[in-house]
Amino acid sequence: MRQPVGVILAGGQATRMGGGDKGLLFLGGQTLLRRVIDRLEPQVAGLALNANGDPARFAPFGLPVLADPIDGFAGPLAGVLAGMDWAAAQGAETLVTAAADTPFFPCDLVPQLLLNGESMTHPLVLAATPDVKRGRARHPTFGLWPVALREDLRAALNDGLRKVVQWSERHGGREAFFPQEEAFFNINRPEDLTLAEAML
Repeated sequence: MRQPVGVILAGGQATRMGGGDKGLLFLGGQTLLRRVIDRLEPQVAGLALNANGDPARFAPFGLPVLADPIDGFAGPLAGVLAGMDWAAAQGAETLVTAAADTPFFPCDLVPQLLLNGESMTHPLVLAATPDVKRGRARHPTFGLWPVALREDLRAALNDGLRKVVQWSERHGGREAFFPQEEAFFNINRPEDLTLAEAML
């Protein structure tokens, strides 16, 4: 399988953070987005950013900015579809997504997703970690997505589907298990940013 391209999902509304772009918040002297770019870029064949609104605010990062192709903040799957459309234009067969508010994700994210997608006709793999309460937790903004299913995803979104896991399970999606519980710690609230400073 050829190396996938990557898209950073930054299309959310950050309501628990008081609005704005979480990816532009600073952590240890760098923006969250810069930290995510630095982790993902070496693992993929090309990189873009999914975000809505004026793309000029992301100009310093030098990435293509992809708006959701579905109106009304349809959630992460809309960002995945934006990424799939862009990936198709790049001639890529697969896409890897990562969230802009999750700065510590594994540096072997892409190899592990690819490994778990081996033998699948349409590789679709979501990241998972241990979880004290549920046994394991899925992280649906971190996944490997087959570009071949983009029209299926578009139709599902237009029919009102919004849950990532619901769509992935339709297509026999798998999990890539990462043993560190905090691997996908994400910053939703101001106190999470304080925690992240301590984790640095």
